[in-house]
Amino acid sequence: MNLQEIRNIARAHGVKPGKLDKEHLIKTIQIAEGNFDCFATASDGVCDQTGCIWREDCFAMAARKTQPH
Repeated sequence: MNLQEIRNIARAHGVKPGKLDKEHLIKTIQIAEGNFDCFATASDGVCDQTGCIWREDCFAMAARKTQPH
């Protein structure tokens, strides 16, 4: 999902996107929804939230975070 789409979702939840990066903006939206701010924490590729709209981006970002530099 691109950043503009995420900003639109944020606004729909009453979150002001400001200059937050993608990861922090999604985590802020998750909190506003009453969920855990777990985005990009599925480092082992396991998540039980099968209906999450962030799932694809979450796994991709979590995988990048665990790759050696």
